[in-house]
Amino acid sequence: MKTGPRYKTAKRLGASVFEKAQTQKFALSADRSAKNKRRSSGRQSEYGKQMLEKQKVRVTYGLPERQFRNYVNKALGAHSAQPSDRLHELLELRLDNVVWRLGLAPTRRGARQMVAHGHVTVGGKRSRVPSQALSVGDRIAVREGSKGHGVLTGFNERFLERPLPSWLSWNPKTMEGSIVAVPTAVPTAASSDAAGDLVAVLSFYTR
Repeated sequence: MKTGPRYKTAKRLGASVFEKAQTQKFALSADRSAKNKRRSSGRQSEYGKQMLEKQKVRVTYGLPERQFRNYVNKALGAHSAQPSDRLHELLELRLDNVVWRLGLAPTRRGARQMVAHGHVTVGGKRSRVPSQALSVGDRIAVREGSKGHGVLTGFNERFLERPLPSWLSWNPKTMEGSIVAVPTAVPTAASSDAAGDLVAVLSFYTR
């Protein structure tokens, strides 16, 4: 069992924050750690729970505090949507997250590197900005010169194993996809796809 900083963070916040921590072996180790922690600590306060959810979501998407707070402020300022729906939309429509959702990279961190190294195009133009905000109708593709690159190792297996969200489309032959709808379905806390409780996150910032 690895015990590096990222795995320690996953034990504290939950396996969902890092894709590579989502294994049965890690789950058993984390469960033992959680039981020991519960024995040595009292009941967690509501503030503590909200902070934990905030950290879970922030770390899952790989964002520094200032950038994450900016997304929260935008969500709270949205007049045409529920703040939690808007926050989910802003986070999911980041280019690096979409690249990960498409299965082009095994982790969100890998997706950020893939974008930063210029392997992805948006609307036919190369993008090196992982945080680029996408919208319905945008076309995402693997750059022609990168299709035979080692960065795509394991893509076929991931594409078959990882369910494609309904708001995305992908053509594995042309290595091109698009945003076909707004990602409005916020995962529930019980969902394996949930980064964290977004309502609790917003409550943390509006205390």
